[in-house]
Amino acid sequence: MAMSCKESSKAAVDAAAAAAAAMDNGKYVRYTPEQVEALERLYHDCPKPSSIRRQQLIRECPILSHIEPKQIKVWFQNRRCREKQRKEASRLQGVNRKLTAMNKLLMEENDRLQKQVSHLVYENSYFRQHTPNNPLSTKDTSCESVVTSGGQKHHLTPQHPPRDASPAGLLSIAEETLAEFLSKATGTAVEWVQMPGMKPGPDSIGIVAISHGCPGVAARACGLVGLEPTRVVEILKDRPSWFRDCRAVDVVNVLPTANGGTIELLYMQIYAPTTLAPGRDFWLLRFTSVMDDGSLVVCERSLSNTQNGPSMPPVQNFVRAEMLPSGYLIRPCEGGGSIIHIVDHMNLEALSVPEVLRPLYESSTVLAQRITTAAVRHLRQIALDISQSSVNNWGRRPAALRALSHRLSRGFNEALNGFGDEGWSLIGNDGVDDITILVNSNPEKLMGLNISPTSGYNSICSSILCAKASMLLQNVPPPILLRFLREHRSEWADTNIDAYSAAAVKIGPCTFLGPRVGNYGGQVMLPLAQTIEHEELLEVIKLEGISHTAEDAMMPRDVLLLQLCCGMDENAVGTCSELIFAPIDASFADDATLLPSGFRIIPLDSGKEAGSPNRTLDLASALETGAAGNKPPNGLSSNSGAARSVMTIAFQFVFESHMQDSVACMARQYVRSIISSVQRVALALSPSGVGPLRSPLGTPEAHTLARWICQSYRSFMGVELLKSSGGGNDSILKELWHHSDAIMCCSMKAASDFTFANQAGVDMLETTLVALQDISLEKIFDDHGRKSICSEFPQIMNQGFATLPGGICLSSMGRPVSYERAIAWKVLNDDENAHCICFMFVNWSFV
Repeated sequence: MAMSCKESSKAAVDAAAAAAAAMDNGKYVRYTPEQVEALERLYHDCPKPSSIRRQQLIRECPILSHIEPKQIKVWFQNRRCREKQRKEASRLQGVNRKLTAMNKLLMEENDRLQKQVSHLVYENSYFRQHTPNNPLSTKDTSCESVVTSGGQKHHLTPQHPPRDASPAGLLSIAEETLAEFLSKATGTAVEWVQMPGMKPGPDSIGIVAISHGCPGVAARACGLVGLEPTRVVEILKDRPSWFRDCRAVDVVNVLPTANGGTIELLYMQIYAPTTLAPGRDFWLLRFTSVMDDGSLVVCERSLSNTQNGPSMPPVQNFVRAEMLPSGYLIRPCEGGGSIIHIVDHMNLEALSVPEVLRPLYESSTVLAQRITTAAVRHLRQIALDISQSSVNNWGRRPAALRALSHRLSRGFNEALNGFGDEGWSLIGNDGVDDITILVNSNPEKLMGLNISPTSGYNSICSSILCAKASMLLQNVPPPILLRFLREHRSEWADTNIDAYSAAAVKIGPCTFLGPRVGNYGGQVMLPLAQTIEHEELLEVIKLEGISHTAEDAMMPRDVLLLQLCCGMDENAVGTCSELIFAPIDASFADDATLLPSGFRIIPLDSGKEAGSPNRTLDLASALETGAAGNKPPNGLSSNSGAARSVMTIAFQFVFESHMQDSVACMARQYVRSIISSVQRVALALSPSGVGPLRSPLGTPEAHTLARWICQSYRSFMGVELLKSSGGGNDSILKELWHHSDAIMCCSMKAASDFTFANQAGVDMLETTLVALQDISLEKIFDDHGRKSICSEFPQIMNQGFATLPGGICLSSMGRPVSYERAIAWKVLNDDENAHCICFMFVNWSFV
C-alpha cells in the first residue's frame, strides 16, 4: 500500500514536471491517461464548472493538483466543443439519411410523372388520329385494346367478372386489388396533383397529393418514418388508434394465403362529422402480403354485389360508402426506418347529404387531411416519442397523453352521433330551433364512462344529456375563430354552467405545477403535450375563482378542464378545427372520467349556394334554400366566392334522472346563447364585418393613429418610418399595416394594454385584432424583459424614444420570439400630448 502511494505520488510529480516544462516552452499540455480519466469523470458530473468549482476539483483530486487552473478551464472548453461537434455530426448524419431517402422518393416520383406525361402524349396522339372529323380514321379494335391497357379504362361490362365467396375467389379479388393499388401508389392510374401548402423536405410530412379528374375522392402520401416496416403495418392496420373518426373495425373472417399473407373481411364504421348527415360504413376486403423485394403491402377495397362475393346487409343510421383500391406500401429504408406510400380512394356518397354539405364529401383535400396525412403524422409522432424521453415534464408518458386526446375526440364524436345502440334517445324540442337534445341512461354507458362515486362523480349522477346543433359560418377562417374561442372563453361561456358541470366532479385542491402559458381573464392555460407539427395541443385549463354554491361564494374554487385544440394553422388547407374539453378533478389520473363538449369547425369549398359574406346564417335556412333552389333569405344575392364553414356544437351534462326537464331546458338555452355569441364574434372577425370590431383599415381612428405614429417617429428619430411618406391617410395606414417589422402600440396606463398592431405585429403575437386588447406589454416579456422595459420608460417619457437590445419575448400562445432590436417612441397627438407608446420589433422570428 505504501509502495502504491509512493508510485502515485511519483506519477503526479512527474506529470506536474512535464506539464510545467510544456507550459514554459509554450507547447500543448499532454495529459496522462489517469488525468484524462479523472477529468472525464468530472465532466460527466459537471460539464461547465465555475472557477470556484475548478479550484475545488483540483484540491479534491490529487492527480490534478499540479495542473494550472487555466489549463483545466481550457480542457473543459475543448471537451464541450468536442461534445457539441459530436452531436452536430450525428444530427447531420441523420439529416443526410433523410435527404438521401427523400431524394430517392423524389426520383421515383419524377419517373412516375414522366411515365404519366408519355401516356398522356400517346393518348392525345391517338385521339387526334381517330376523331370523327378525320376521314382517314377507321375502326381498329387492336388500337383500342392498346389504349385501354394504359390504365384509363371505360368498360361497358363489369370490370371484375362475378366470383364466389370461396378462398380462391377472394384471393383473385385480393390480387386484383393489389395490382390496382400499386398502379395508384407508384404508377399512373390516377392523375395526382400536389396538395396546396404541402412541400417536401427532410423535416416535412412528405409528398402529399390529391386526385384530379378521377371518380370519388382520393389522396396519396409518400414519406419517411423512423419505424421498422412491421411496426408500421401493425399501427396502420389498427385504424381506430390513429383515425379519430373511425368508430369501429370488426374483423369478420381471416384467411391465410400461400405466400404467407392474409385476407381479412372487415366491417368498418365512421362517425359523421356533423349533426346533419349520417355516418358511413364500409364492407371491406383487406389483403396483407410481402413483395418480392421485401416490401410489405396492405391493400383494401369494398366488396360490392357486382363481384358476387360475401355481402353485408345495410346497417341502420349508416350510409354504405365505397372504398376503391387503397392501402399502404412500406419499404425498409437504408440506415433504419421505412419509406411509406399511402393511398386513400373513396366514394362517400355525396348525393345522400344536403347540398350545402356536399363539398365536404366531394373534397379530396378534406380526405387527405382527415385520413391520409393523419396516418403519417401519427407514425412520425410515435417515432419521435420513442427517440426522445419517455416521460415529459408532467410526469406522464406520451402514450398516456395520446390516449387522453383520443378519448376526448372519441367522446365528442359519440355525443355528436348519438347512436341508439349506445343508449342515446331523442327527446322532443320546443319547436323554436333545431337544437337536438339526447339523453342516455344506459347503465353500460355510465359504466363505460366510469361515472361512479369512486371515480370522482357524485352518486346522484345517473344520466347524461347532450345538446347539439350545427350552423353555417360565412367568410370567417376557422383557425381564427377557434383561436378566439380558446383564448376568450368569457365571451361565450357561462361561468354558472361551468360550475354546474364541475359540481358533479369532486374537485380537491389544485396541485398542478406546470408552466403558465397564458392568463386570459381568469383562464390559465397549462400545457400538457403538443404534436410534432404543432397541429394539435393538449392542455389543462384552470378557471379561477368560480363559485356555484353558497360555500363557494365565501371561498371560490378553481374549475379544471382537460382541453384538446387542433386546427389553428391558418395556412393549412382543408383542416378541421376543434376545441374539445371536459371537466376533471385535481387528481387527474390517466383513466380520469371524461365527458367531452366543444366545437368543431369544418371548412367547405366554394359551393353553388352561398349567402352574403356579412352574415352568419342558421344552417336550417341554408338547407331549405339549397333544397328549394331559391335565393338566400332577405333578398341577399349569392356569393360563390365566400369562404364557408360548418360549425357543430355539442355539450354534455350529467344529472339526476328526475331533473331531466329542467336540465334539458337549461342546456337548450345555453346552446342558443353560444350560437348567438358565435354569430356575434364571427361577424366581428369577418374581414367585411361591421360594428365596433371591424377591420382597422376602415376606421377613421386608425388612419389618424397611423399618421400620429409616423409623425412622432420622424420627430424623435429624425428619419422616416415609411419609405413613401407623401401619400394620404389611406396610403400611410396601408403601408404601415404591411410594414415588415412588428409595430404595436400600448396604452400609457399601468396595465399597458395593446391598442393597435400592424399585420406583422398581429402575426408575432399570434392573436387577432379583436383579442389584441386583452394582451398587455407585461405578458409578452419575462421578468428580465419587464425590468429592462421599466428601466427604459423614464427615457422614453423624457427623451421621447429609446432603443432596446435584442432579446426574446413570448407570443400570446407562449411561443418564444426573437428580435434583433426594439425601438420605442412616444406617440403625440395633434395637440402635442402623449397618446400612447409605440414599439417596433426589428427582424423578429419564431424560435
